[in-house]
Amino acid sequence: MHTPAWLELDGVVNMRDLGGLPTVDGGHILPGRLIRSDNLQDLAPDSVHHLTDDLGVTDVVDLRTYVEVAKEGDGPLHARADVRIHHFTLYPEDSVETGIPAGERELPWVADPHLGNAPQDGSRASRGGHDTYWSKHYLGYLTQRPDSVVAALRAIAASPGAVIVHCAAGKDRTGTVVGLALKLAGATDEAITADFAASAQRVPQILERLSRRPAYAVNLTDKSVEQQSPRADTMRLLLESLETEHGGARAWLATQGWTDEDTARLRAKLRT
Repeated sequence: MHTPAWLELDGVVNMRDLGGLPTVDGGHILPGRLIRSDNLQDLAPDSVHHLTDDLGVTDVVDLRTYVEVAKEGDGPLHARADVRIHHFTLYPEDSVETGIPAGERELPWVADPHLGNAPQDGSRASRGGHDTYWSKHYLGYLTQRPDSVVAALRAIAASPGAVIVHCAAGKDRTGTVVGLALKLAGATDEAITADFAASAQRVPQILERLSRRPAYAVNLTDKSVEQQSPRADTMRLLLESLETEHGGARAWLATQGWTDEDTARLRAKLRT
């Protein structure tokens, strides 16, 4: 069983290097290429220097909404001239052109009374409902913002050094994009689902941390650890849905302009 390569840095609680994940051809994802994380807003100076100077981070793929960025600020890595920031929101209604400043708007999911309210009573039906609910929600990222999904994957492939993919908690939006990247790179489904579920180990710390941040505090008051914990079956359902409905992740991406050359670049980034 693959053990998550946690990066225990001051300012984050759900950061890990995806190197070492096994691939279908007997290889593995190389370390120091793809890092996933929760919000980078609280990174201490020593953490920033470790990421850039020791781990060679050159790019950050930020999947937060415009509202989150406006309320949280740019973050310390924005000050590094040697780090490129790529911002891709995964919500269709999230835009800089609404006429209302982003800092004055609600988070996109606050307006949806059903979002974040998956079953959570611990029963088998509840567990199945949880997985179905969240897998459909993640598919919504793909159907509603395919432009951002494709752009995020291309940013990963084009990064000259290590790339960090993050959102707020580093488990849902990040898990979806990273899961696709790993699938394209040839990681096994078992490795992808296990990595996705690994964030559950850090959900208590994630909720505690984000409850102190201005963008998230109010929205998290009624959210439980069980409700917010990712499960392997959720990612398994997502991968199965892509397979049965679209012929697989790569086939779906092809409908959005993704090419064989894009796949080759991403595989080269993560494998060679």
